Amino acid sequence: MNILIPDDYQRAVARLQCVELLADHNLTILGDVSRADDVEAVLARTECLVLIRERTRVDAALLAKMPALRLISQTGPVGRHVDMAACDAAGVAVMQGTGSPHAPAEFAWLMIMSACRRLSEAVDAFRQGQWQVNIGSEVYGKTLGVLGFGKLGKKVAQYAHAFGMQVQVWGSERARAEAISAGCVASASREAFFRDADVVTVHLRLADETRGSIGLDDLAAMKSSAVFVNTSRAELLAPGALEMALRYGRPGYAAVDVYESEPVYDRQHPLFGLPNVLCTPHLGYVAEQSYEAYFRSAFCNVLQFAAGNYGAVLNLVFIDKRRALIENR
Repeated sequence: MNILIPDDYQRAVARLQCVELLADHNLTILGDVSRADDVEAVLARTECLVLIRERTRVDAALLAKMPALRLISQTGPVGRHVDMAACDAAGVAVMQGTGSPHAPAEFAWLMIMSACRRLSEAVDAFRQGQWQVNIGSEVYGKTLGVLGFGKLGKKVAQYAHAFGMQVQVWGSERARAEAISAGCVASASREAFFRDADVVTVHLRLADETRGSIGLDDLAAMKSSAVFVNTSRAELLAPGALEMALRYGRPGYAAVDVYESEPVYDRQHPLFGLPNVLCTPHLGYVAEQSYEAYFRSAFCNVLQFAAGNYGAVLNLVFIDKRRALIENR
C-alpha cells in the first residue's frame, strides 16, 4: 500500500525502530501538510493514512482529495478530528491504536515544576547576561488540584504525593470516589476546588459536556499566587477566559501546551505577550518511547488490515459493506 504519515513536524517517525514493520509498503512522511509541496499528488495516490494524534483533521474535503484511500490508522484513540460519517460515506476504514500515558504525565509534571520555579524566565534572562532575576516557589506542602482523574490525572497525583503535595480532585462522582481511594481529597465543590488549589492541572477529555467548561469565574476564583496548567485541550476553556484571567492576576501564572488552532506560527498569539505564562508547542506526548508505542500499534493495525483482517475496524458501515461484497460474489 501507499502509506502517508502527514504533519510529522519534527520528522521523527523515520527514526523509529517500528518503521521496519512497513518495509514491504511504500511510505511517505510529510511535515506540515499545509506547507508541503506537491501535496495534492501525494494525497491522490495515498491508500493508507496514519495520523499523529489529532494533528490532521480528516473531513469530507480531505477525503475528496484521496480517492484511493482505504484505511485511516490512528495513533492513539480516534477523536473529533476524524469525521466518521464522512469516512463511512467514502468507504474508508478507521482503526485506532494504543499508547502510553507516561510521556504526557511526565510533561505535565515538568510544566508544574517549571511554572512554580519560574524556570523559563530565569533561563531567558541568564542567556541575556542577567543573573538570578526572579525567585520561584517550592511545591512541597502546597495543594495540587487535579481536574479529571483518569490515567493521566492519577499519574500526576502520584508524582505530587512523591513531592510532598496535598492532592485534591474535582470531576465526576467516579473520579472523586477513586480519588479518595487513592489517598487524595475530593473537593466539596467546584468553587472550593479552584479557590483552595495552589496549582490546578487539567486532565479532562474533550467532549460536548466539557468543551468550554472552564470559565472565567473558575479561574478568577484562584489565588493570585496560584498556577494553572493545561496540557490537555485548549477547547476545555471558554474562549479568551485564560488570557483575561491572567491579565486580571488570578491565577497569577499559567503553563500552556495546547492551543485551539495548531500548529501556531503567529508570533502575535494573545498568550505570547503576557509575562505570566509559559507556552510550549504541544510537546506532551512527543517523546521517543511514546512515539514507538503509538506507531507500533498503528503500524500493526495497518498490517492486520492489509492481511484482510478487519476485526478491529471501528466503523461498522465498512464491515457491513465488506460482508455484503463477499456474500454477493
